[in-house]
Amino acid sequence: MTQEAINWRGRVALVTGASSGIGRAVAKRLAGLGMKVAICGRRMDRLEEIAQSDGYFLPIQTDLRDADQIRSMFSTINAHWGGVQVLVNNAGCGFRAPLVDGDPEKWRLMFELNVLALSICTKEALATLLPGDDPGYIFHIGSMSGHRVPPNGGFYSASKFAVRALTEGLRTELRAASADHIRITNISPGFVDTEFFDRYHDGDSAKVAEIRTRVPEMLNPEDIADTIEFALGRPAHMQLHDLLIRPTRQIN
Repeated sequence: MTQEAINWRGRVALVTGASSGIGRAVAKRLAGLGMKVAICGRRMDRLEEIAQSDGYFLPIQTDLRDADQIRSMFSTINAHWGGVQVLVNNAGCGFRAPLVDGDPEKWRLMFELNVLALSICTKEALATLLPGDDPGYIFHIGSMSGHRVPPNGGFYSASKFAVRALTEGLRTELRAASADHIRITNISPGFVDTEFFDRYHDGDSAKVAEIRTRVPEMLNPEDIADTIEFALGRPAHMQLHDLLIRPTRQIN
């Protein structure tokens, strides 16, 4: 017998890195589904702009490299809404910083945001999810670079391979704890039309233009929001583990 999908209306979500790109699109989509959405990032002006959209938003300025600020953010959400049921670990960064001559500070930043911040946010969300039996869902926004290593992208790929490992690790921990009310999905996008490319290539406009010429029809942030909505709509007995999403014209 097919089980019914969970009704997420009125439940609480947190979207990290919500000030632009994928995070912004996902936050607006979840609000459109009737959820209360906490949004965090460092650019408070952008968060406040989103908060003026239709829906229930709680903007919280947070530097996710600071564990104390992460814990403070969750305390704020708990005080307002009693905890998080859906966590979208979207915040992250990427740089072209190879091992041979890359900048160690860029290596550090990638691991602080892509791995450590994601892990601390997950732990804080589980602190309220695990003791009860309310349905919960954790999304990790990974990357196709967590499945293969592009030239000079080894360190960024290492951080995204770690996200895949953490996804599987958490899945097995939740099953061992009989926490069947909590699911986790890793979403690995290919090229998405966001600010990421400019940052990754240090503003090298020629390189960015070459990528856009090679893959003129990239994914857009709403495609990832569609995927999250799809996953939330699956019945509770269905575990979507690792979703790879490429533009049709992307080769690797």
